[in-house]
Amino acid sequence: MDELEEIIQDFLVETEELIQGVDQDLLDLEKSPDDFELLNKVFRSVHTIKGAAGFLGFNQLVTLVHNTETLLNKLRLGELRINSAISDAVLESIDLVKIILSDIKENKKEKEINLTGILSTLEGLTLGVVVRAETKAPAPKPRPREEVPQKPKEARIEAKEEPVEAPMEQAAEPDFQAPVQREPAASQRPPSQPQQKTIQEKAPASAASKDLSEQTIRVETTKLDHVMNLVGELVLGRNRLTNLLSRFEARRNGNEDLASTLSEVTGFINLVTSDLQLAVMKTRMQPIKKVFGRFPRLVRDLARELNKSVDLILRGEETELDKSVIEQINDPLVHIIRNSIDHGIESKEQRLLLGKPDTGTIRMSAYYEGNHIVIEIEDDGKGIDPARVAAAALKKGVLSQQEIQGMDEKEIINLIFAPGFSTAEKVSDVSGRGVGMDVVKTNITKLSGMIDLVSKVGIGCTLYIKLPLTLAIMNALIVTAGEETFAIALSSVVEITRIKTEEVEFIDQKEVIKLRNAVLPLIRLKDLFDLKDSPASADMIYVVVIGIAEKRIGIVVEKLKGQEEIVIKSMGDYLSEVPGIAGATVGGDGKVMLILDIAAIFEKI
Repeated sequence: MDELEEIIQDFLVETEELIQGVDQDLLDLEKSPDDFELLNKVFRSVHTIKGAAGFLGFNQLVTLVHNTETLLNKLRLGELRINSAISDAVLESIDLVKIILSDIKENKKEKEINLTGILSTLEGLTLGVVVRAETKAPAPKPRPREEVPQKPKEARIEAKEEPVEAPMEQAAEPDFQAPVQREPAASQRPPSQPQQKTIQEKAPASAASKDLSEQTIRVETTKLDHVMNLVGELVLGRNRLTNLLSRFEARRNGNEDLASTLSEVTGFINLVTSDLQLAVMKTRMQPIKKVFGRFPRLVRDLARELNKSVDLILRGEETELDKSVIEQINDPLVHIIRNSIDHGIESKEQRLLLGKPDTGTIRMSAYYEGNHIVIEIEDDGKGIDPARVAAAALKKGVLSQQEIQGMDEKEIINLIFAPGFSTAEKVSDVSGRGVGMDVVKTNITKLSGMIDLVSKVGIGCTLYIKLPLTLAIMNALIVTAGEETFAIALSSVVEITRIKTEEVEFIDQKEVIKLRNAVLPLIRLKDLFDLKDSPASADMIYVVVIGIAEKRIGIVVEKLKGQEEIVIKSMGDYLSEVPGIAGATVGGDGKVMLILDIAAIFEKI
């Protein structure tokens, strides 16, 4: 990568961060139109993008952002007040900026797109032509006399001809660091003081900026992936060494000093490996805010499109997740939100008739649960009606009447995850094609995650998504069945019990046991994978109880070999689709073990 490519890459990363912030700030500004600090923050971000784009010669981007900046400046000066038309136009221009950035990322240059419409809209709004009837300018506020435009047309022309400075030069402009309303008039300031004041204020900021730049660097994710793979191999080597140590200690034959030294060295390697593993994993962790931050805009646009009023409440945005998981969780969450707004949240009129507030609420929260992260998406809409789901399943031929009669409400509701299933009476741009929730479940399963749904008719619906913090290394329970060894994610294990074989009962030809007055469905790994019978005694069996949310099943195994930290390896293209298997690993004894796909096993019950 040459120097220019590195500069462009830095520009793209910084600009995408700024754009995401602008998206959220504009939505907040709609709710708090008098928040001048927020308005100035948006203006500064847009101004920074313009300067950097001009420095790199992205003229189309400069033109678009400059016109957006001009409109925002009118808001800063108090000559216009933000309204839905202005907000829509600025958000539309931000969307076009994203498209241009995407082209630059792919081609290292701009791709010509038609900006005539948006530029015309921005200019019209700036002049007060497009929304003159809606614009309610606030009472005039004191501001620098030089900034009051005497001739609007000339001012606009001069602004268009303004030369594009380099980012370094623009950063020194004092009026972008504080709200315009707080600045004294230029005529009231002594001529010799402004420069001194600017230097005094800027010096600490420059120092802080320098310190920050020296403390942080950008690293390509491929390099982090490589380091993580090396750490994984180191973990496998440590496990082998620990296994050899236990075998050596079992028959040390008087070599006490050697055994003690070997134990000490093994302990040290174990400690350093764990610390290194934790450090590398932390470098890959990112706050889920990177995903959650995109949804306020999505909710706003969908609610307006469907003529509904919806509030989005976000919690746990600082909860961190592995970058590889962050990148793949966005699409499933988008599908869930779209379905929630389209199918869940009622119209304003319906909500008022039902005695609900006219504004619906969607709550998204993220929190840790062991080595997993749980994402909850809850709405206060109509919920999922099992009768309606059953009727749709019959109509589409997904299930027969007899099959539906043998299902409980929970099983019927879970039919929404079936491929091609939808309760929508008509197909719209938002949903109704029967691909959304199927995609959600497929993508979550690929991430070794689990999904559960709880719904109450007339009250709302809650989706629980449980994902591993990392897809590379995890703690596992090692078990055997049919002379084969398997690994079960320890975070999915609720408890382990040992029972007599005669305690197993049958309900509808399916094995179950009673565990503390609750019926627990069983599944045998030997039967699931068609394994050979083990010569071991079958009088007693181990049941590993695994669960997600309120769901529980018992996995019948023959032996428990202990707990081990394992490195998850892909099964490759040919074996990646084996049902019930999430991957493979190498145990401390050097033998290959298969890692169970808990989500897929739940589907077998």
